[in-house]
Amino acid sequence: MELTREQALELLKAYNKEPFHLRHAFTVEAVMGWYAKELGYGDEAEFWSTVGLLHDLDFEQYPEEHCVKVREIMEEKGLDPALIHAVVSHGWGQTGGDAQPEHQMEKVLFAADELTGLIGAAALMRPSKSVQDMELSSLKKKYKDKRFAAGCSRETIAQGAELLGWELPQLLERTLQAMKDCESDIEAQCQGM
Repeated sequence: MELTREQALELLKAYNKEPFHLRHAFTVEAVMGWYAKELGYGDEAEFWSTVGLLHDLDFEQYPEEHCVKVREIMEEKGLDPALIHAVVSHGWGQTGGDAQPEHQMEKVLFAADELTGLIGAAALMRPSKSVQDMELSSLKKKYKDKRFAAGCSRETIAQGAELLGWELPQLLERTLQAMKDCESDIEAQCQGM
């Protein structure tokens, strides 16, 4: 079954109530859509965005079964196996998710998921509370400081860059640019929570 954006959002909100989790879902949705266009997959941008929106569907209610419970939820709803594989694959090697990222989109999600959290935390530390005035050099400093946003796995981010065949600074720069370009859309989504 294919999902419209409205159906995907309804599904997300059925399992997620916390504003923090919803903001993260909107951020990853926007970043994934940006990457689809940037990397030449513009005709798949809607699918990439849906994967981003739903990637943590099970996390709020089932943190101990993250990337496991989501398969059950999505299969019960008869959702597209490609969507299920993509969502489950972002937890490869970290959670109970047993699917390895294969498609370019899955590799981007694997790489960018944790990084969007790190960038978002860095933005909150800025007087502007925005990524608009964040420089790559500032992001690199935050990335190197293991105490900052300690819950964001640097190992996963680095592994994601490697999966993509990118140098780490390229992943940092592109994801920061994605968040800059999408920030107003993300804020608009958050206003509608």
